[in-house]
Amino acid sequence: MSDSLKDKALEYHDKPFPGKIGVIPTKRYSCPEDLSLAYSPGVAYPCLEIKDNPADVRRYTGRGNLVAVISNGTAVLGLGNIGPLAAKPVMEGKALLFKIFAGLDAFDIELDAADPEAFIAAVKAMAPTFGGINLEDIKAPECFEIERRLREECDIPIMHDDQHGTAIISSAALLNALEIQHKEIDRITLVVNGAGAAAIACTRLYMALGVKKENIVMCDSRGVIRADRPGLSGAKKDFATTRDLTTLADAMAGADVFLGLSVANVVTPEMLLSMAPKPIVFALANPDPEIDHDLALATRDDLIFATGRSDFSNQINNVLGFPYIFRGALDCDASEINEEMKLAAARAVAALAHEPAPESLRRLYPHKSLEFGPKYILPKPFDKRLLPTVARAVAEAAAESGVARAPLADLDAYSRWLSTLIDRENRYISELMLNEGSECPRLQ
Repeated sequence: MSDSLKDKALEYHDKPFPGKIGVIPTKRYSCPEDLSLAYSPGVAYPCLEIKDNPADVRRYTGRGNLVAVISNGTAVLGLGNIGPLAAKPVMEGKALLFKIFAGLDAFDIELDAADPEAFIAAVKAMAPTFGGINLEDIKAPECFEIERRLREECDIPIMHDDQHGTAIISSAALLNALEIQHKEIDRITLVVNGAGAAAIACTRLYMALGVKKENIVMCDSRGVIRADRPGLSGAKKDFATTRDLTTLADAMAGADVFLGLSVANVVTPEMLLSMAPKPIVFALANPDPEIDHDLALATRDDLIFATGRSDFSNQINNVLGFPYIFRGALDCDASEINEEMKLAAARAVAALAHEPAPESLRRLYPHKSLEFGPKYILPKPFDKRLLPTVARAVAEAAAESGVARAPLADLDAYSRWLSTLIDRENRYISELMLNEGSECPRLQ
């Protein structure tokens, strides 16, 4: 990290007020009558309505527009187990993204609870506050059990974004890359390097899209995960191969697709050259990918290459998914985020990359290719069409799969509402923002 970036980042988080999110009112508060409606005695009336009909909580409170971003700080970005306090800037950032991209309010919650049972109990206890819960930066294998239990024991949408967000967006990228490379999904061979939460979730969603299990080879830090390796955990055991392969280099020979969710520089040019014609490589280790971007493209000119970085083409970025997935799920009062909703989101994101980019987006990315092709397999994060496109697809899939408790009657009207939502939110926030030049008095 350069000193200039470090200085800019620290100042950004520090000035004019610490942190990246706050709370703003949504109702009038300028006179005594307003206060009597907002609090005592008027507030008693919505309380009694909700007591008699709990579903009215979505009508009289902000619960249906509120997401919790919850972490225990055990696996934060590429920083590792840095604890709940040090995780707070990341969770605040995630809350900011929910607001600016989908108009959803979000509270960041950092729990001092490394023990899975304590974490589950704490989240269950606070679940009535929220319309949905985004789990974040929780280490494997605990994250699998935490998410499974919370999904079973709570009745609101819960998603561990490190797993499923990456899976959804990389699935969208895979669909488009396969189309460009003229490969059939049920015939490709896939190598996955890394066996953590994201790698397992990606592999499972790829299988739901059509990748054959017998065509998958998964590797970890010890090499190929083989069926004859003793002591395999449940998730690794599911993807153990009986093929006579030992090393990553062995697995890469003849492969169509490589998915890396591991560490930097483990893929060599020789491995890349050994892959099948027109290969697809998703090197998603951050901040440095499994093989350098420029080296990979210099090694093969028939390659489609993607990373998790914004300074290269084809960034696989979870922000293309999670704000809109939760938006669609909350707006139809879905009881969960299921496989059908994830697949719908992936297909919606993939389809949007085919559409001509609007001029407003081209101005934001003047030096990037925005024409569907090898260097543009995914939309850009500031594409305003993502909200109406993806949220609608998710809400529709929720209704069709039977988990929407308030199915949207008019999806076209819903799309139109979403298309104007962020501009209206931004105007409202701008009216309430304090002067940027005014610092917090307690810090002066």
